[in-house]
Amino acid sequence: MTSNGHKKHAELTRPAMGNFSRNEWAIVGAPCTVIKLLADEIIKALSPAYKCAYADTSHNDDVMLLSGRLASGASIEYTDQINYNQLNFTGNLSSFNQRQLFAEADIVLVNGNHQQAKAQVVIIDENKKTSLQNRAEQLTNVELILLSTTATEVFDFIKKTVSNWESIPVYRLDETDKIIEFFNSKLEQAKSKINGLVLAGGKSVRMGFDKGAINWHGKEQRYYLADVLKNFCAEVFISCREEQSGEIAKGYETLTDTFLNLGPMGAMLSAFRAQPDNTWLVVAADLPLLDEATIQYLIDNRNTASIATAYKSVHDDFPEPLITIWEPKSYPVLLSFLAQGYSCPRKVLINSDTTLLNAPYPSALTNVNTPEELERVKRLLQQQTTTQP
Repeated sequence: MTSNGHKKHAELTRPAMGNFSRNEWAIVGAPCTVIKLLADEIIKALSPAYKCAYADTSHNDDVMLLSGRLASGASIEYTDQINYNQLNFTGNLSSFNQRQLFAEADIVLVNGNHQQAKAQVVIIDENKKTSLQNRAEQLTNVELILLSTTATEVFDFIKKTVSNWESIPVYRLDETDKIIEFFNSKLEQAKSKINGLVLAGGKSVRMGFDKGAINWHGKEQRYYLADVLKNFCAEVFISCREEQSGEIAKGYETLTDTFLNLGPMGAMLSAFRAQPDNTWLVVAADLPLLDEATIQYLIDNRNTASIATAYKSVHDDFPEPLITIWEPKSYPVLLSFLAQGYSCPRKVLINSDTTLLNAPYPSALTNVNTPEELERVKRLLQQQTTTQP
């Protein structure tokens, strides 16, 4: 039987995830206590700037009894502790579940004696040589080698297993500063490039005609904003509906909605669907006073540890979602809100870990949705033009 070209699954661009997160390292080759202490040192150093996570397995060899309400048959037990939250549940975690739980982590350190990750840190410890050799096939992407106090050189089997071992940094286990700098450098390199997205797919019901086509600065606003964003972004796209794509001038890339009838949320999800590992600087087409200084300030204060960096509204201190930098980690968050029946990007920002900024020039956030607002901003721009030397 032939399939006649039928494909069972849609072709989707998958994020560059490992078992837990985009940036994950399994620390292997030492006793678990040594691994935990090393992870503690790294997390203490990195946590002021990054969201750090740790994954391990219980070392209790006895059969553990279910705790609390789990013992009575509950599948989930949540406790709001004073300084942290505790979530206990039964059942095994699949890699899909794990990636959901660790979605907002910038770095995940893993006890490699029990769990695997897409990159590895190998500790050379004579006491764990046999154990390490038994899991040599797990050393698929070694990026750092550490010598314990008893080690003098890299094991021969590591040299045979890891073909590029000579190009991998080798530090002593007590060279904490060098180890931390290694991870700092890796996370800095891992920061995603910023793409620009001009939201021009709205139906402009209140205005009565396409807001993106208004000529404020010598060209249609959607093109003006796209040209401005080209000074800051790796790639710039004009977001539009499928029926609008033929209207966009040559020289401008379009990104049509694949999440339909969801307004700006649909445009943003469509962008992440196309390029899930990139950051998106989203700008609405109804911001005629938006300037380069306001965009530069947003980028200069970008916080990759948050799901997004946004300006506070000058009216109510709520986030302005349509002049916002959305990090790749916001993609699953946006999807989770949609799954709960919410398509408002502002609601996502309010109820998530968002970095909020005060706009250096509040008037730059002025949006125009009605003919009355259009005339008011026209007069303001005319006044600015006449007062310029």
